[in-house]
Amino acid sequence: MKGRIHSIETCGAVDGPGLRYIVFTQGCPLRCKYCHNPDTWKLQDGNEADTEELITDILKYKSFMKASNGGVTVSGGEPFLQADFVRDLFIKCKENGLHTTIDTSGYVDIEKADPVLDYTDLVLLDIKSYNQNIYKNLTGVPLDRTLALAKHLEKRSIPIWIRYVLVPNLTDNEEDIEALATFLETLTNVERIDILPFHKMGEYKWEQLGYEYELTDTIEPNIDATNKAADIFRKHHLPII
Repeated sequence: MKGRIHSIETCGAVDGPGLRYIVFTQGCPLRCKYCHNPDTWKLQDGNEADTEELITDILKYKSFMKASNGGVTVSGGEPFLQADFVRDLFIKCKENGLHTTIDTSGYVDIEKADPVLDYTDLVLLDIKSYNQNIYKNLTGVPLDRTLALAKHLEKRSIPIWIRYVLVPNLTDNEEDIEALATFLETLTNVERIDILPFHKMGEYKWEQLGYEYELTDTIEPNIDATNKAADIFRKHHLPII
């Protein structure tokens, strides 16, 4: 099956356990203000890829993935925007005994996600904010689908790693973090929480694409701010990394 991808990373170490073969898909319905890959937004851009060709290449790295308890991660963009393509790739991965992970914003209908989740071992779920107004302002879309997916993943007993980007004066409000932690504490499938400090490494791409980057004057959070956010999650007995 054919799909459109942005790029491939053959030995990633941060997008799931172990060494990962990472496929970055093309297309995303979100417009996050801090996105470091705005060149993934438009589905028609990127390169055409075939799952048969991808799995052939993936299997070249199988020994490294197996030795490190790694596997294959599909990230984006938003992978669920090409759900059939991802499902077909994951079917081939499972046929070859490979661990599968999807990195998603959660902005997807459950009915569309489920056929992919049938072949998914782990979900990296990016929750940008628990404050609905901030989330909508930050991403351009509502929060409800992401929270619904989190609850659905618990029902299906699919482990999740939560990713939270800490942006000064945007997602660092302690009350909002407290509310997110309270929500996550109700879930039994949260294996890990990663606090990702905001950075501007992708700002140049916005300039190249002619987009206005609104966070030019936003500074990166210091270690004290990051630790303060981590302490809130720890208070709720959540697994902070």
